[in-house]
Amino acid sequence: MTRVHIAGDHAAFEMLGDLVSLLEGDGHDVTNHGPHAYDPLDDYPVFVLRAARAVAQDPESLGIVLGGSGNGEQMAANKVPGIRAALCYDEELARLAREHNDARVLSIGARMSEPEVARAMVRTFLATPFSGDERHARRLAMIEAFETDGTLPPAP
Repeated sequence: MTRVHIAGDHAAFEMLGDLVSLLEGDGHDVTNHGPHAYDPLDDYPVFVLRAARAVAQDPESLGIVLGGSGNGEQMAANKVPGIRAALCYDEELARLAREHNDARVLSIGARMSEPEVARAMVRTFLATPFSGDERHARRLAMIEAFETDGTLPPAP
């Protein structure tokens, strides 16, 4: 099974608990970076950045970040060097995020996704490997070069 780092905020507090239970029930090694208590004034970067950093430090792990829309959480996770976080709203996007983009973090908007859809996205994301296809690897190398030293891909 997979090591999974998960985090959210107040808007996704119920979904966070539901997904932690699902993941543990499926046999995954889960680290819940919080929140661990409902606080309507909490700030998602406190939890999301810790989960994304843990994924970056553990190449065998994947992550899930949750919020009301998932947008801010995706943006925060993507600030962690080496992380590619994908905001998804259906299973197909979750599959493509892994298969084509080698995303390591899945972002879900709890206000945008029904619990059963979120569960399905999580299971699909965790079960889908990166394809390794040359065209996808080439594109990711371009992104990594830019992230590392600002090198732009050659223009046609």
